[in-house]
Amino acid sequence: MTRQSFLRNSSCAVIVAALGVSALTMMGRANGQGNDFAQQQRGRYLAAVGDCAACHTAENGAMLAGGRPIETPFGIIYSPNITPDTETGIGSWTSDQFYHAMHDGIAADGSHLYPAFPYPWFTKATRDDIDSLYAYLRTVPAAKYRRPDNTFPWPLNDRTAMIGWNKLYFTPGTFRPDPKQSAQWNRGAYLVEGLGHCGACHTPKNVFGADKSSEAFQGSDIQHWFAPDLTGDKLSGLGSWSQQDIAKFLKTGKTDRTVAYGPMAEVVERSTSKMSDDDLTAIAVYLKSLSAAGSDSASSGSAANQSSFGATLYADACSACHQKNGEGVPGLFPSLKGDAVVQSAKPTTVIRLILNGGQAAGTKASPTMPGMPAFGWKLSDDQIAAVATYVRGAWGNKAASVSASDVSDLRKALKDASSAN
Repeated sequence: MTRQSFLRNSSCAVIVAALGVSALTMMGRANGQGNDFAQQQRGRYLAAVGDCAACHTAENGAMLAGGRPIETPFGIIYSPNITPDTETGIGSWTSDQFYHAMHDGIAADGSHLYPAFPYPWFTKATRDDIDSLYAYLRTVPAAKYRRPDNTFPWPLNDRTAMIGWNKLYFTPGTFRPDPKQSAQWNRGAYLVEGLGHCGACHTPKNVFGADKSSEAFQGSDIQHWFAPDLTGDKLSGLGSWSQQDIAKFLKTGKTDRTVAYGPMAEVVERSTSKMSDDDLTAIAVYLKSLSAAGSDSASSGSAANQSSFGATLYADACSACHQKNGEGVPGLFPSLKGDAVVQSAKPTTVIRLILNGGQAAGTKASPTMPGMPAFGWKLSDDQIAAVATYVRGAWGNKAASVSASDVSDLRKALKDASSAN
């Protein structure tokens, strides 16, 4: 949801509340439902938790009307319209059908949904929360929009293939609190493992697009970015972050150590920045409980990172913002020294930001949106590999070197993706 849409809808909610119970009753009747205002407002909050707008709102499209292209290894899937339009949206769906989609991955017409819609995570949400989300979606302005056809090849374009996938990789079931853990930990687990679906991006996938549960939250490729490790790894994960660091990052998109770019910037803007401080703290508590996979990551080739070529390029192109010592400017230009993204197992995000640049998150709590300029137009693959290798091994960083072919492959993939969209 855009900031303007959020403010507009919030203003409408205040006006409706001022009109009294009779107006609310009329609105409920107009939607064909008896849902009360409190339930709808709770649903609005849960839609932010689930970041529904990020996938279901296309660029320049109506809010939640679908049509946003989602890149997968198997082709492009276009998100569906989830406004209450009865012809192209979910206006004719019942609350039971909506729950069935969220909990079991089955649409109202009985067809199987693809896990690009993260029902393997949404299944953990309670019936009350899903009903509240449904009640909110009934209040969204209906938009008549039919999404383009997906580009999946046969047999993946036959949704019955998902029957076998679900038997192998999907177990429906509502979240069950761990009685050995605190209420705060359980709340964080419910949000992360359920509607927040953090692992959908941060967990590696197998060749069939299913989560590798044995490597949960250890980082994963997603749409030509690398969603970093969320475990306790001190180099590439959250091991050196405090609970306060995590909560602040989710609220503002910035900390003294890093800034949110790419898909995470959108998550912060549309989702986590709108969440309560209590829920963000609960998420931080849960994430801090995730143990590192083993010993902290270390590079097998970081000695090469100290090449004079890479150091010279860094001094010329990067040091003005990120400083000679790599510590950046707190809250403005991210530190590269000790940064988990810089030291990720895969250098995809570092290479992409050097190639194409990026815009940091802008939130109500921290509206400044620093930008990373693109260097792909003037630096060769060899040069980008050299500077990326340098920052992944300088100032005590420990991450593997980057090759020119790594850069070339990503440059081509980004070009191809841009052409496809």
